[in-house]
Amino acid sequence: MSENQAVFPIATMCRLLGVSPSGYYAWTKRQPSRRARTDTALVVEIRAAHAASRGIYGAPRIHVDLAAKGFRVGRKRVARLMSAAGLAGVSRRKFVTTTVKGSDRQAPDLVDRNFTAERPNLLWVADITYIPTSLSCGASRRVYESERRPSRRPLGRAVSRVKRS
Repeated sequence: MSENQAVFPIATMCRLLGVSPSGYYAWTKRQPSRRARTDTALVVEIRAAHAASRGIYGAPRIHVDLAAKGFRVGRKRVARLMSAAGLAGVSRRKFVTTTVKGSDRQAPDLVDRNFTAERPNLLWVADITYIPTSLSCGASRRVYESERRPSRRPLGRAVSRVKRS
């Protein structure tokens, strides 16, 4: 209401919002609550701990740091204050499995690990590389003819966001 008092009278805004003008003026002169004051002090400590960790620590580790300094505060309160202050920890990269578990092969070995071909266009080999990104894990696929394999010049390539061979 204080932002709009140059445009609208306080009494009109109070009437529209269902608040008495005397209640509004009493609220503006009131001191912040004890909880608000401790939140302000905690945000200062949280910012210091977050900066000391070079922006890596999230709410659970900041909570441990504050407990070590003697602050009795809950982890969810730390998370709420960090969120309100715009602070976030760095999340670890998700582990991506690119192999099949167990001794079973995903596909039969038709060339018996022998990558030499008797003539061109008889044997092709493929290469799949998983590339972790900030959004998801992409896959880069390349197809080679075995005769060209030493030159590492692919016949074709594709990039996708799903792990399918």
